[in-house]
Parts: sequence; C-alpha cells; structure tokens
Amino acid sequence: MMEIDGSEKSGSGTILRMAVALCAITQQPLHICKIRQNRSQPGLKPQHLEAVLTAAKLCSAELKGAVVNSRELWFRPREIRGGNYEAEIGTAGSISMLLMTVLPICVYAEDTVHLHVSRGGTDVPHSPTINYIRSVLLPTLRRMGLNANLTVNKYGYYPKGGGEITLTTEPCKSLQALNLESFGNFKSIKGTSVCTYLADRKVAERQATAANDFLQRRGYGTEIQIINDTSNPQQKGSSLTLWIETDTGAMLGGDAIGELKKTSETVGTEASTRLYEEITAKPTFDVHLADMLIPYAALAKAKSTYVTREMTEHLSTNIWLAEKLLDVKFNVKKSGKLFKIEVA
Repeated sequence: MMEIDGSEKSGSGTILRMAVALCAITQQPLHICKIRQNRSQPGLKPQHLEAVLTAAKLCSAELKGAVVNSRELWFRPREIRGGNYEAEIGTAGSISMLLMTVLPICVYAEDTVHLHVSRGGTDVPHSPTINYIRSVLLPTLRRMGLNANLTVNKYGYYPKGGGEITLTTEPCKSLQALNLESFGNFKSIKGTSVCTYLADRKVAERQATAANDFLQRRGYGTEIQIINDTSNPQQKGSSLTLWIETDTGAMLGGDAIGELKKTSETVGTEASTRLYEEITAKPTFDVHLADMLIPYAALAKAKSTYVTREMTEHLSTNIWLAEKLLDVKFNVKKSGKLFKIEVA
C-alpha cells in the first residue's frame, strides 16, 4: 500500500487529488494521512470529498475514511471503466478542482466517460475558472491525446454555488509527450467575459473593455467573447478568462473573478495583468498550467519538456508526488528567469 503524508510539501488538497488520481491509474492501494494539514481548516471539505467519491466511482474503489473533515483516507482502486457518472458538491466548492482529480483517470477508462457535476462553483476563489479549464487546459490535453469536451450548463459563484457542467472524455490509453521550449509568436489574445444576472450593469462588457484597454496600451489586440448569462438565478457573479496560443504551441492563460466590492474594471485589469506577466516572461506554459500538466507528462510514453515562469509550491509538490508514486524522474533547470521542466 502506498503511504502518503498529506502534511508534506504544500500540505494542500493538491496532494490528495493527485495521489488519488495516480493510484487509480496504477491500481495501487493508497493510504493518505494528515489530509490538507497545512490549511486553516484541515481535512476533507465537501469539494474534496466529492472528488474522491467520483474518482472511486470511476475505478470501483473501496473507500474508508471518506467523510467530511476526515484527515485520513484509504483508497483501494480496481479497473477504470467508462459510463455515466453523477457528482454533486452541494456547496460553492470548486468544480474545476474536482475535474483536475478525475481527468487523468478518464485517460485510462475502458470506454467513454460522461460526467455530470452539479451544485458546485464554476468560478470561485483559489481555483481556475471553468473557462480556463475549457479553453486552456483541455486544448493542451487534446494535443497529448485526451479528447475531452466540457459544457457549462450553469455558472456558479461563491457563496451559493449552484454551478453545473457536463464533461465527456474518450479513452486514449496512451498519452503523447509535449516538447515545447520556444515561445514563438501569436496573433491575438482571446478571452471569455461572463456575468450572470448582471447584464443591466454591463459587467461582462466592462470587464472586457478594461482588459482590452490594458493590453492595447501595451501593443496587444484582443478578441473577447461577451456572455450575459441567465443560467443560475440563485447566485449572481462574473469572471474573465484570457489566453493565447503561439505558433509553436505555447499556451498561456490568466483569469480573475468578480467579488463583492470589486469593480468590473478591477476584474479586467487583474486578468490582463496576470496574462501580460506571462507574455513578457515568454515561457511555453503559464505557472498554473505548468503544475496541472505534471501528472500527464509523468504518464506519457515519451519524454516531455516545457518551460515555465516560476517554480510554484504546487508545481514542486506535483513533481515530488509524481516521482514518489510513479517510476519517473523530473529534472528542473533554471535558464535565465525561466525554469525548464523535463521528464528524465
């Protein structure tokens, strides 16, 4: 049985998510203790619990300790099967984080997976927006061989949630490597600016205008889609996701969410500032995508290499955990102001 101490490295939910995913794939029994030990409220919160329960459904795993606030979990997986699955978070907990747990597992499913996730947060603090997952992560994974499509049925925001998505993945069995060391050139910045039941205040338009103004002053044009959403009367909210893909395949994203007392113009400036910071550094993947890709790079049949702007805590943790759970070794080399991540 694989033993994982959840207080090591970041001591966060990323250890739980990645350990469950990789053990499901390799069919290794897992025991993880001190779950989310370094967080202000340790243990399994509803979003973490639902991620574990959904992963368990995909591989018919036996579970022990899978209750809210538990700091210890036993997970014994079997074969990964396709089919139709339901997940319900019940709070504004992040749907994106749940997807990051189950997506690597779906790669190895015997058949197509249809996953419906309800009553969660699509655009909430401390998590990538759902449009970042749809427009930045999933296109990158398609290049590695995972054909996944995501539909947003309802947007959901803090504190009530109520978001709903549908994910469909086709099994690929074998992931292709990513080798990207050159930033390249791009034509324009794309984006999605969404607001739910805030069209009367032109929130989506104002977010997009602020981002466009910020980036145009620095010489970059934008193509930002405006969505005045009415899918969820339970909770008003907004978000902005921006991204670029270069002619070499580099992918960079930046996002921001609306909150009480935060102006739409602030949301636009936050998202565009984050993307601009990536563009000026010229990596091949932004700091968030770089850590999300670690399990896929570790599982790919050939060597992957890419460049990122910063060695974040999540990136360091994911590398440590991949090396612990898989027969793989990463090399990290600093080159100027960038970091080269390479699967040895």
